[in-house]
Amino acid sequence: MAVDLGHFRRLLQSFFCQYLAAERRVSDRTIAAYRDVFRLFTRFWKGRNGALEGFPISGFTSQLVIDFLNHLEKDRSNSPRTRNHRLAGLHSFAEYVAMAEPRFAGQMQGILSVPMKRHDKKTVVFLGREEVEALLDAPSDATWSGRRDRVLFRTLYNTGARISEMIALRVPDLELKRQPSVTLHGKGRKERVIPLWKNTASALRDWIKQNRLGNEDPVFAGANGAPLSRSGAEKRLGLAARTAAESLPSLKRKRVSPHVLRHTTAMHMLQSGVDLTLIALWLGHASTTTTHGYVDADLAMKEKALAAVSDPKNRTARFHPSEDLLSFLDAL
Repeated sequence: MAVDLGHFRRLLQSFFCQYLAAERRVSDRTIAAYRDVFRLFTRFWKGRNGALEGFPISGFTSQLVIDFLNHLEKDRSNSPRTRNHRLAGLHSFAEYVAMAEPRFAGQMQGILSVPMKRHDKKTVVFLGREEVEALLDAPSDATWSGRRDRVLFRTLYNTGARISEMIALRVPDLELKRQPSVTLHGKGRKERVIPLWKNTASALRDWIKQNRLGNEDPVFAGANGAPLSRSGAEKRLGLAARTAAESLPSLKRKRVSPHVLRHTTAMHMLQSGVDLTLIALWLGHASTTTTHGYVDADLAMKEKALAAVSDPKNRTARFHPSEDLLSFLDAL
């Protein structure tokens, strides 16, 4: 069946089904992220102009994209970072349109020229070792969900995994015998194997045995037996943080999330002297440039670095202007 590539809806379907899924073979998570972008975009268009059926690709312009981005920030209160994620999806589609329909290349170049928005880089938030211990001990052993959370949070801290990688774990992804390890399925269909501490492996073995988990079962499930959702994991971690804060007040000043736990693993490795290249491999980053956004020397490390440099004792010579310079300044 011929596809009318001049029509926005048909071209968008081709982008998802043929380009992303068949040609580039991107991960399900990437497709879901792009799907969310275009759900928002098409709703924006529909609220503004009516049904999409008559929307030609010629109507997909840089001004429309700019208006959509402004809508995200003003009406949906999206942060600049979220706004940039949405724009990345639109850029990807524009690149595809320019490739599939060269007659629209100039128009798509206008969309590709819409810049990412600069934003302040926040200081990396991470937990101290005492805070991590309090967090891991917070879930109750008396409930099924509490026991699951204890194993989940310990494994997250051990591996530095993304929460999406952790909730996607199946029993075959775990090697818990001779050399305990876990295989994580990361972005771009990339896999990496992370070693496990003996205590983590023991906790996972007990969890699998107690729940009689089979090869097709998720390691970390919700009450309905399906894999724990991202929002569910975030809520459970927030609950544990509030419980831990009752005995460790410093946690009250920090918003603890799965991503913060990932930062914490990276920071603790850096503080222990692990090379940045190995930390990048551990986190599943394609480049150490990305890792630099996750780890930053804390104050204690910076003070140690400063102490290693001698404080110069020489006095700075006082500046004495020449007569010619004084005459010049007086004449101004």
